[in-house]
Amino acid sequence: MRQIAKREDIRDLILDAVDVLLAKYGYKKMTMDDVALQVGIGKGTIYLHFPSKEELILSHIDCIAGRVASRLREIAYSPSPHAERLWEMLSARVLIRFDSVSHYTQSLNDLLSSVRPGLLARREAYFKTEAEIFETVLREGAEAGSLDCPNPKAASLALIQSTNSLLPFSLSPRELGSREALAAEIGAIADILVKGLTAHDK
Repeated sequence: MRQIAKREDIRDLILDAVDVLLAKYGYKKMTMDDVALQVGIGKGTIYLHFPSKEELILSHIDCIAGRVASRLREIAYSPSPHAERLWEMLSARVLIRFDSVSHYTQSLNDLLSSVRPGLLARREAYFKTEAEIFETVLREGAEAGSLDCPNPKAASLALIQSTNSLLPFSLSPRELGSREALAAEIGAIADILVKGLTAHDK
């Protein structure tokens, strides 16, 4: 137990346990004792890294959002044409989240209703970060003449808002359907959005 508690990746181990237990019990039924048992550490070790159960859960959601932002940056700075980058980014921000919670049976809003105020505040920060990454590609594409985007900042926010309805915050994975169906749906939306931003010769 002491050896596990001293591991450098102990925070990651704790958050991995939270993911398992959220799927199994949900937030309300999951206890800090459950997390400690799942990791194989004392409960006090968890409190050294996370001051409360709420902060523990919100940190888990932070990790998902962090993976999304990391992938968006990776795509944004790739050498692909700007339109292709935007399309792939729109798809990624939906599908990464879907994959991260596909083993849950409840929507995140239902699952985490007890931490809703904190979650909503964090969501705004997540979306702002993602919009800024989109804005980088839109601005670069506009300057290169490959995108017709006179207001990259406004366009980036519109892209985020246009795909938020497909995120598993308000719908459970079951309600969203299969991954294949979701991929097709976000692909169709991305086609329309990106086509509207693509510069055409006059």
